[in-house]
Formats: sequence, structure tokens, C-alpha cells
Amino acid sequence: MSTSHTHRPALTLDDVRSVSPALASYTQKTILDDLWKRTELSPRDRSIVTISALIARNQTVGMPYYINLALDSGVSPGEVSGAITHLAFYSGWSNAFAAVEIARDIFAERGILFDRLPAALPDLLPLDEEGESRRAAAVHASFGDISPGVVHYTAEILFKNLWLRPDLAPRDRSLVTVSALVAMGQVAQITYHLGRAMDNGLTREHASEALTQLAFHCGWPCVFSAMPVVKEVFASRRG
Repeated sequence: MSTSHTHRPALTLDDVRSVSPALASYTQKTILDDLWKRTELSPRDRSIVTISALIARNQTVGMPYYINLALDSGVSPGEVSGAITHLAFYSGWSNAFAAVEIARDIFAERGILFDRLPAALPDLLPLDEEGESRRAAAVHASFGDISPGVVHYTAEILFKNLWLRPDLAPRDRSLVTVSALVAMGQVAQITYHLGRAMDNGLTREHASEALTQLAFHCGWPCVFSAMPVVKEVFASRRG
């Protein structure tokens, strides 16, 4: 883990202080000195949650600092690359391209070369044939007559390809997805993906703390809109 690179945010605390001393104080005391030091979630996982939220919301001003912090916190270049690719499907291609523009410069500064990035066509992880068959059948029954194209690409590209790419562990891919859904306010999708995340090894405690992290990086309303759904998922998995 490299610590030799200086994180250069687009705005310094002095910049913020010149407009809002209170905001600068909250940034230092609450986010930097408190939130990021909470032990309920590792710095690596906090970084995954944060960069996923920033990409999903196209909040480029924070990306240079937090992508650098992610790399210093144990997120590999391949995992950063994989998260950007994944979020193209979950927040749109333009959001992913905006993140590419920033990550490209960071990778160049750090000497991260092409050979450290995931292949375009890797060997995929094994497919849960039975589980995917059930999922695909349910989606087709509900929406096959509404948009056959969406149903087709959901099965063939998302779940038989993107979700099987090895550049992100299944647990981390789920963490990226859930973080993005909360950040975008897409509460209807959280039930399925949080359940999948917990099946993939995300603990209740880690999911809970991810919400705490997201409150600061995408706002309280997004998190409070998600919490009733998260509560139902937790309740359904008790015992």
C-alpha cells in the first residue's frame, strides 16, 4: 500500500473555510477525524463505498482525493477499474466516462500501467445456473412483454458476464452496487441487491456502517429513504 502520494482535492480546507467556516469545521472534525476512523468498516471498504457513491452521482469534484485515498487504503487499480466498469451499467456510461477521465490521470501519476488493469475478456467466475435461471424466469415473466431488449441484456450481459468478472470479488461488487443504489435514491432495487450482497458475504454490521458512510457522501435524505428497505431485508434474514 503506497502512502507516498499527496492527495490533492479540488478544494482545500482553506478554500472551504473562506466561504463556510462551519462546513470546513464539520469536514475536519466529523468526516476526516471521526467518520473515516470508525472501526465498524475498514478504510478499504469505506473507500469502495465512497467512490461508488461519487461515480453514481457524477460528483467529480471529490474523485481525485477519494480515488487516491482508495488506492492508499488497499483498493487495487484493478478494483478501481472494475468499479468504474460496473457502475457504467448501474449509473450510466457518461458517469463512468467522467470517472475514467479522473482515474486516467491518477493512474498516470502513480505509474499504473495497462498490465495492472483487468482484461477486457477475462476468464469468468462460475455461474450459479439454478439461481440465475430462477432470476431470469422471474424477470421475463414480469417484464418480457414490456421490454424484451432490457430483459435480454439483463441476463446475457449483466448477470452472465458483468457480475462474473473477476476484477471485483462478488462481495465487493455487491457493495459497489448497493452503495450506488442508495446514492442514487433507487430504493426499489435495494431489496434484491442487498440480499445478494449478504449472500455474497457482506455482513449486517458492514451494511449498516456503509449507510453511515453514505449519509455524509450522498446526503441524509438518500440514506433515510433507503433505511426502511434495509430494515426489511435485515428482518427477513433473522434466524
